[in-house]
Amino acid sequence: MHRISSSMNNMDTQSALRLQESRLNRANNQIGSQRKIQQLRDDPLAAGHLVRYQSYLDRVNTFEKNAATLTDQFALREGYMNNSLEIMQRVRELAITGANGVYTEDDMHNMASEVDELLKELVQNANAISSDGNSIFGGTNLKSTAFEIEMGTVEGSGVPLIESVRYNGNVDSNKIEVDENKYMEVDNAGNRTFWAEQQSIFGGRDATSWQASGDGIISVDGVQIAINAGDNVYALAAKINESGAAVRASIDPVSNGLNLETTDARQLWLQDVKGSSLNELGIIKDSSQKPPYNLGNSVRVSGGSMFDTVIAFRNALLKGDHETIGGRVLGALDSGISNLVTRIAKSGSEYERAQLNVQRNSASALAVTQQVSREGDLDFTKAVTDMKMLDYAYQATLSNAGKMYNNTLLNYMR
Repeated sequence: MHRISSSMNNMDTQSALRLQESRLNRANNQIGSQRKIQQLRDDPLAAGHLVRYQSYLDRVNTFEKNAATLTDQFALREGYMNNSLEIMQRVRELAITGANGVYTEDDMHNMASEVDELLKELVQNANAISSDGNSIFGGTNLKSTAFEIEMGTVEGSGVPLIESVRYNGNVDSNKIEVDENKYMEVDNAGNRTFWAEQQSIFGGRDATSWQASGDGIISVDGVQIAINAGDNVYALAAKINESGAAVRASIDPVSNGLNLETTDARQLWLQDVKGSSLNELGIIKDSSQKPPYNLGNSVRVSGGSMFDTVIAFRNALLKGDHETIGGRVLGALDSGISNLVTRIAKSGSEYERAQLNVQRNSASALAVTQQVSREGDLDFTKAVTDMKMLDYAYQATLSNAGKMYNNTLLNYMR
């Protein structure tokens, strides 16, 4: 037998009211936030999916932003490269004109003035700064001037002119993530973009008796190569050739020294990261000297930059040297133009790839947004209908409770 107390109806009514209020409050919260899931226990499976979808959506949006930033950088860089190509083509026209030998000394001096101005414009392009204040052609050395100029006295000129241009950046590259564990490599090294010829260095020290005294690491064109204790110069040359660096190594048949040559137009970048292997071979100076101007005193170097070529052309004009213009200068200009065209084509290809990544990530973001919406967004029409029904039930409960307990103390004060 169960005892029924006089307060049982009141307690049941109060419990039903609290339950209705809770349901009504939950419906109001859903409509206010437009989210179906207010707490994890509402739908644990959907909540787990929703967290993963939202995390992936954040990453996709980041990838899209990275790719869009790259397209802007590539477009800006390509603009300066195209302008530099126009400058080099104009310099070549002047070289062809100055090599025919029919112009007077004054005419050649006048052409030298134009070439000097074109040289200044070329250096200005190489030292271009992006909208965020970073050097475009300085590699990852973003906050310094990519190329430094040295002024000096040049034969045939009464005023100081640009005597040499030295690279002040590095050959490191950045890897930008544009998809899940997929990266685009951004190579902004100016000593590759503005280089005219393949560079070769010829070691002047006999290396046949050299052996590595201990394990070490050398850096060749930005690629690190491990050296093991006991390696000789032939093993070193083989490791360089197999490293993937754009450099060919060989042993000079006359001097028995180590020779290095780039496979395309670029400046050699050599460094002892650990140990002193290249220093012992006489290729570079000690580790206190930084590349690329750390080559040993006994090393002979050939192959220069576009700036070197234009400077040599200007100096030849000032001297009236037709043979140099028609020979080495014109050949180096052609090589420099060819390299610049190749770099522009590479930059254009990178731009197109970045654009494709923007489009793909945009489509992926839309698809993931739909998944997030399916799992977490509220069916607004159904929610409003449910809330109205809950509110109606709540009002009906209050009405019934009021009728059940309509007697008050005032009813007995007659």
